[in-house]
Amino acid sequence: MCQIFVRANPQSYEATTRSIRLHGVVTSVRLENLFWDTLEEIGARDGMTVPQLLSTLYDELLTHRGDIPNYSSFLRVCALRYLSLQVAQCIPSDIRIPIRSLNAHAVLSGARSGLAEVSAR
Repeated sequence: MCQIFVRANPQSYEATTRSIRLHGVVTSVRLENLFWDTLEEIGARDGMTVPQLLSTLYDELLTHRGDIPNYSSFLRVCALRYLSLQVAQCIPSDIRIPIRSLNAHAVLSGARSGLAEVSAR
């Protein structure tokens, strides 16, 4: 079993720091390269660069939660949720289909337990 995991390309778990601008403030986000690659794919589906995606996610999370205690962790969870929802066939694996075109309620209703909030705000 472990060979499946230990044979990962070391570059995929090397961390990279990127500077992004959120509401006019430059901040740094440090993630492993595999997460950056996944976020790039998510953004590309909707014609966004990674900085545009991160800004959009930040704004939407701020509106939804009112507070963002650990943005880097949130981004890691976004990448894992995206992949998990693809595996569950809730999000099409065809990257030509934009995420914004999907019905969020339908996507999340098919998600396995623990991938969506129990109650909506």
